[in-house]
Amino acid sequence: MFSQKDKVQIQQRGSRLEVVEGQIENFRKGFPFLKIDDAATTGNGIIQLDEKGIAESGERFEQGMAAGIEPLKFVPASGAASRMFKALFEALEDCKKTDNPDETLIKNASARQFLVNKEKFAFFSDLEKVAGKNDEKKNCRSWIEYLLNEKGLNYGSLPKGLLKFHKYAEGERTPFEEHLVEGAHYAKDNQNVVRLHFTVSPEHLQAFQEILERVKETYEKELNVTFDVSFSQQKPSTDTIAVDLNNEPFREPDGSLLFRPGGHGALIENLNDLDADIIFIKNIDNVVPDHLKEPTIVYKKALAGVLLKFQEIIFRYQKRLNERDAVALESAFLAEAANFLENTLNVKPPENQYYTEKEELYYYLKEKYNRPLRVCGMVKNEGEAGGGPFFSQNPDGTTSLQIVESSQIDPESVQQQNILQNATHFNPVDLVCGVKNYKGEKYNLTEFTDPATGFISKKSKDGKELKAQELPGLWNGAMSNWNTLFVEVPVETFNPVKTVNDLLREQHL
Repeated sequence: MFSQKDKVQIQQRGSRLEVVEGQIENFRKGFPFLKIDDAATTGNGIIQLDEKGIAESGERFEQGMAAGIEPLKFVPASGAASRMFKALFEALEDCKKTDNPDETLIKNASARQFLVNKEKFAFFSDLEKVAGKNDEKKNCRSWIEYLLNEKGLNYGSLPKGLLKFHKYAEGERTPFEEHLVEGAHYAKDNQNVVRLHFTVSPEHLQAFQEILERVKETYEKELNVTFDVSFSQQKPSTDTIAVDLNNEPFREPDGSLLFRPGGHGALIENLNDLDADIIFIKNIDNVVPDHLKEPTIVYKKALAGVLLKFQEIIFRYQKRLNERDAVALESAFLAEAANFLENTLNVKPPENQYYTEKEELYYYLKEKYNRPLRVCGMVKNEGEAGGGPFFSQNPDGTTSLQIVESSQIDPESVQQQNILQNATHFNPVDLVCGVKNYKGEKYNLTEFTDPATGFISKKSKDGKELKAQELPGLWNGAMSNWNTLFVEVPVETFNPVKTVNDLLREQHL
């Protein structure tokens, strides 16, 4: 299948031949659907904190920070904002088919909403400058073209992190800046150092660095912190090979293999390169202006406090199991550890699996406790598309809490679809991660993924259809073998910007 020239190309990308061959096999076999046993709901897999619990968890987090725990905030920020403007791009295409483009745009609901409210957007002053205040030729079509295209702001090609989202008296802020400010309120250590890491595309790295250089000193003075900001790019070795519709390697005109980015699941490699005691993960577009940040800050600290509480218990079990002291094989200890694993961490043993031998149960528990821990905020589902919290069956026969996308569930199974429909909560991507063991040693996060949870989609290049493969999602299969806790968080903490007109919502004005 692969020539010597192909093998050299694969090697130069930092990948391995057996990995690429495995990706080809995935195309041929397809990825299996996950089997879910139940939806996680409040009191059944989802922890609900009352006012006292929120305060206690926040205090536990503050005490941990004072004691020297090192936090870090991780923000995937490499994705292009083009989907934000999908409706506007489509409206421009419709304009090409008519002699009256302005009338066509006004009839398009998304375009009309944008045009009528354009002065309300934080980027309007920039848009007006590039459009020209006295340009008599300026019309509905040109406003949108100046927003999206290279002759104007080029927003259609930039990542979300570089777009101006919010207005302030002193100026406008991008989501990148909002994450700096937000991070200063919960991701600072006892020396007031705020560590943040952003994954960005190589072509936009300089733009992010320029914003940081421009605002860093101002925000540090205003917030009494020091920012330690780092960047990384998705590694070429995590790109996946593309195939044609016959599952043969898709080739460029020069005969070389086509590789495509492996999706956000590839960022597990970037996450694995970081060293911190607690890592907060949040999407780049889920930010709000300062006057609405308080609920997010309160619940971020609460989620971290929950992690510290349960991590302390897990560490005790880890120490006893790993060091195999005199108590490790006692029936009472094994029963206690098994009970916590099954009823608190919600990791159930394989059906009809009974550990009659102490040694057998010991090794099972040791394996399940020696894993990273994540606490995931979950919001009540109000119709948002995307993944949610479920009890899912794993390849080893166990059942555990997983974030599952609807596309991973068999659409032909009435029973599975009924469980999906009964889901009450939604994944807003609000994670706090503990990536070290009881000795303070960092886990190799790439060892805790489920490779069988990838995605296959149809794309095209140069007019030819192809199939692309995404790696297991960062908070889906890439974290499949982590211990997981779900905690309900209020919808006020979830304010994503999926379309440009979402910036007209009260949460962003």
